[in-house]
This record gives sequence, C-alpha cells and structure tokens, in this order.
Amino acid sequence: MMNSLSRRMRLMTTSAAMALLLAAAPQAFAVTPADTLVEGFAFDDIITLDPGEAFELSTAEVTANTYSKLVNLDMNDTSKVVGELADSWTISDDGLTYTFKLKPGLKFASGNPITAEDVAFSFERAVKLDKSPAFLLTQFGLTGDNITEKAKAADETTFVLTVDKAYAPSFVLNVLTSTVASVVDKKLVMENAKPVTPTDEYKYDTDFGNEYLKTGYAGSGPFKIREWRANEVVVLERNDNFFGEKPKLARVIYRHMKESSGQRLALENGDIDVARNLEPGDLDAVTKKEGIATTSAPKGTLYYFSLNQKNEKLAKPEVIEAFKYLVDYDAIGETLIKGIGSIHQTFLPAGQLGALEDKPYKLDVAKAKELLAKAGLADGFTVTMDVRNNQPVTGIAENVQQTLAQAGIKLEIIPGDGKQTLTKYRARQHDIYIGQWGSDYFDPNSNAETFTFNPDNSDEGKNKTLAWRNAWDPKDLTVKTQAALLEKDSAKRAAIYEDLQKQVLATGPFVMLFQQIEVAGYSDKLKGFKLGPSFDTNFVYTVSKD
Repeated sequence: MMNSLSRRMRLMTTSAAMALLLAAAPQAFAVTPADTLVEGFAFDDIITLDPGEAFELSTAEVTANTYSKLVNLDMNDTSKVVGELADSWTISDDGLTYTFKLKPGLKFASGNPITAEDVAFSFERAVKLDKSPAFLLTQFGLTGDNITEKAKAADETTFVLTVDKAYAPSFVLNVLTSTVASVVDKKLVMENAKPVTPTDEYKYDTDFGNEYLKTGYAGSGPFKIREWRANEVVVLERNDNFFGEKPKLARVIYRHMKESSGQRLALENGDIDVARNLEPGDLDAVTKKEGIATTSAPKGTLYYFSLNQKNEKLAKPEVIEAFKYLVDYDAIGETLIKGIGSIHQTFLPAGQLGALEDKPYKLDVAKAKELLAKAGLADGFTVTMDVRNNQPVTGIAENVQQTLAQAGIKLEIIPGDGKQTLTKYRARQHDIYIGQWGSDYFDPNSNAETFTFNPDNSDEGKNKTLAWRNAWDPKDLTVKTQAALLEKDSAKRAAIYEDLQKQVLATGPFVMLFQQIEVAGYSDKLKGFKLGPSFDTNFVYTVSKD
C-alpha cells in the first residue's frame, strides 16, 4: 500500500499530495511534496496560537514564522536587535519614550496595511487580555487604564511607547522581540471579536479576538497559519504579502510525533524531511545513514524540576537542599542527554550576561539523608511529580525516582501531555513539576524575573512567574531583580545576576538539571535548514529543496 501511494504521490499536484499527507494516519506517511517541508515534532504543549496569550515553546516557533514584531534579534549577533516592522527608532533623553518609525508599504497577509494603530492595538489587547505573557509588557508600568496613552500611534507610521522608568535600553528592546509583542491585524481581529460579559477571564466587554486567534491567524510573517489540529498537525502556507525575503517553499507541515524512534524511522524512510526530537541513541543512528545530515545549536533553554512550596514537606529548607543531592547528574549527562544537553545548575543559561557555571551538587545520598533527618523526615515521605510524557523528561523523572528512593522518598510519576501538565503547573496544583524554561528574550532579566520575582504570592497574584507557580516568596530577591533593570553599568549589572543565581542555587525550590543543545536530523536534499539560538528563532522561510 505504501509503495503504491509513494508512486502516486510523485505524480500528483502538490496540493493533492498535501491533502493525502494530512489525511494519512499518524504513522502512515507519504513521500513529501517537492514544495513542502515536513517536520516531525512533538508539539503537545500548544494550547493557543494567539500571540497575546501563547506562552509555550512550540507555539513560539509557530508564531515566530507567522507574525512580525517591531524588532527582532540580530541572527548574526544576538547581543543586538534589528528592525523588523520598524525602520528606525529613537529614545528620549530621559530614557522613558521610545519612538518607532515603520517601514513603508507594509501589509498583513490579509492585504490590510500595517499601521502604527495596529501596533498600538496589539500592545493594548495583550495588556488588557492579561494572559500569561502580559507581564512582559506590564513590567514597564503599562496597565489596562493607561495603555492607550502609553502605547499609541502618533501618526500612521509612528508608534510611541512610554515606559515608567529609565530601564537599560537593551532590556526594553529585547523584551519587544518576545512573542507577546507580535503585531496583529486590528481590522481582521476586531471583525472576529466577540462581545463578552466581563469575568475573571475577560476584564473588558470584548474578547479582543482571543477565541478567534486561538486557532485563527491575523499576522504578517513569511508564512500564514492554515491549520492547527491539537496533537496532530500544524500547517503553514507561504504569505505572498510578506515584506521581506519570500519563503522558498509553499508550505510547512509540522507532524506531531512524540517518539524519537518514530521520527528516526520516518526520516530514514523519507516520510519526513526533518526529525526534531531525537534522543541520543537515535541521533547517533541517523548520523550513519546516507542522505541524512544533522545539525545542532546551543539553546537558552533550561530543564529543571521544582518543588511547590504549598506542600509543607517540600517547603522545608533541608528538604529543598536534599533534593539537590538526590540527582545523579553524571549519569544523566552521560546517557539521557548525551549530545542534546550539558549539565547546568544555575538559572541563567551559558552565554547570557552574568551567567555562572557553578555546579556544587552531585549525587550524595548520605548527605541527603542527614538533611531529611534534620527536617524530621528521616523515614521519608511520598510525593508526586507531573511529567510530560516525552523524552528526555520521562527518563530523567524515572532516574530521579530511583535516586529519591535511596533516601526513602517515594516518588509517584503522573504522566500527561504538555498541555495537561502545564495547565496543572500554572494553577499551582502540583507537588513537583519537571519541565523546561526558555528565555523569552536575550536579556538575563527574562530568567531572573521568572525565577526570583514574586511580588504577590497569593493565588490572586498577577505576576505568574515560576517563583509564583511554586508558591515561593523570594522576598528581597524580588527587590534585587528590579534593581538590576536600572543598572546601566554592564559589569555591575552582571554582578547582581551572579548574586541572584548563588542565592537561588542555595535556597530556591528549583533543581536545575541541564541546558539544552537542540539537535535535528534532516534530509540532505534540504538547503538553508538550521536551528536558531532560541526556541523562537528556528526560522523556516530560508529552507529550500533540491
């Protein structure tokens, strides 16, 4: 059947070929069309495609390829930003006002012109929706009450942003490279907006097109979103109205494939062009196959597990420290993450300002037992861990389960897909959560803020950082985190982040595990395929096929 289908696919039009690809059962693939890139990718963490709400790693890759922002990272030098929609910008002498001039003749995929009013609306809706990523903008003093004055169009091509403090300009500009700063088509969004009765979910009498954009599209990037079916497929199509370098391929299809072995087999058979979630063994196997190439890129993505401080046992300082001695870092580094990560125990990834390489912890069961005894838990206890059912986190969780047992701690692993585990984690309903955190922008504040900033530890707290999710009140660290944003001297600023890392390393409820090295196996028929330095810089518009 597959051989017959493969022969037919070569003779069909690309649109018909794509239809067969999408209709195929999850493990019954067909030869990929010549004008289509097909990637095997585990994206069960996608909850929404609305850039004003999305806060998941896989979604950020999709939105990065389909939406545009005022500025973006300079791929040749990630310490800098370059204009995307913005042609130029200036900063006032007092450091409070940022004025952006848009490039001329810009259009959304819909054909509607891109104006400064669209930019202002995008900021307004993100702040007023008040979803998970809103704090990236509200940290500048933006609120639902003042947003229309603080982020506004001076004329059709001039957008003006006023912040509340004279922050380091690099910090402000880097924040504007994050997903939440994506510019949406106001006309199209509001045509699809729903009137609502104000509730905890929506504070205003409109949903600002949120329900529409969960699965819809209103952007201007090189590709447009055609379809997303949860845990199945994401389809992107070329945006012929894109103002930059036009994509070389007509479409990109992400197929949800959870298992590394399935991705490897599909890649070797030519059923997919790229395998994105290869484990060490499968990565090694494809390197030996003719016609397959591999690539890698160090990421600012960290894997960790965290202890919810609502659990009285996990809140004991001695227990927090004991957990850090009950991880076999060496074994994990030599097996589960070999080639796809490096052991890293601090919250700033290597390469960012102030990042430390300190690794004071190693597996020491005797030390952990002493600490548990001091906490009055010499006989151990039972606790749960929510685990996304893919690798390497499942393997790491099982490894930690074994080492915890040596100290008398019984760990019950609760598996779930990415959406399930994230939703529970964000509601502070976990005991222990294992997952990953990727920097939202290339500035140390992105990680410092989430690991050390929690101004309101109540369940009603507005800043839903990782510290908040784990009900950890870092007290004076919150103040130090804010102070670092106003420090203009890079060396002094780096010193603040070094101190923050040391304190979290010693007392924080985070067990940092490793920094990701993203890998991919791909057909050598592809040209221009590469992985970016962050989870939202894996651009596909440069890819072509022989």
